[in-house]
Amino acid sequence: MRRLEGKRIAITGPRKAAEMSVIVEKMGGIPLVRPAQGTVALEQEKVEIQLKRLLHDGSDWIIFTTGVGAEMLYQSAEKMGAAEAFLECLQQMNIAARGYKTVKYLKTLGLTPKVRDDDGTTDGIVRALQPYDLQGQRVALQLYGDHAPRLVQWLEAQGAEYYEILPYVHVPPELDIVDTLLTEIVNGEVDAITFTSTPQVRFLMRYARDKGLEESILKSFKEHTVAVAVGKVTAEALRDEGVERVVAPEEERMGSMMVTLAQYYDQD
Repeated sequence: MRRLEGKRIAITGPRKAAEMSVIVEKMGGIPLVRPAQGTVALEQEKVEIQLKRLLHDGSDWIIFTTGVGAEMLYQSAEKMGAAEAFLECLQQMNIAARGYKTVKYLKTLGLTPKVRDDDGTTDGIVRALQPYDLQGQRVALQLYGDHAPRLVQWLEAQGAEYYEILPYVHVPPELDIVDTLLTEIVNGEVDAITFTSTPQVRFLMRYARDKGLEESILKSFKEHTVAVAVGKVTAEALRDEGVERVVAPEEERMGSMMVTLAQYYDQD
């Protein structure tokens, strides 16, 4: 199957770039490894401060947006010797969870969310929270190295008193490589760009804005370069950043992502 014949495909995810490159080559494409996500670091000291606040003040709601982030919070509580207190605190709150992996991890802790999304996206968790009155409610929002502007805006509109718990921060990638990618996009030198996480999307678009290139990048995404997302959450981040044309598979897999891209070109 060589349905990406001659297509130049930029790969922004650093973790499985080699695996992705093999898939692209087998389908006849030309892989360009362009990491737009650096390393991930845990700010243990900051997380401990946030956990102490949560344990001391409590909260009416806690929204978990990722399973990994939820697990990291629990592990941080363990390091503080406060794992039991953390679980008891959560049991007193209304829990909302985004994504099946998040729900699955919470169940290992004996916790069942009161609210969960219907499709693994931020829009899904917002829809699920609609029936609840959050006016004046204290809401702890667990994020994963990536801010959720749409969710934050919605919480503000509801009059909730929210604060963020951010277990991870993403250290920027090598900027000269990102500069190369931006130039390639603007010049129409890449046919498609694959995104396997929201931090890749957020960083690339934020960096483009800082360079004064956002309008040119969005124009290229509309007219030439195809934005390809591994799943619904990453696709949602792209649309949130103003990318109108997004190709994404129903099944969140790298292979499925490339097959879906090939099918898109077949129909084009």
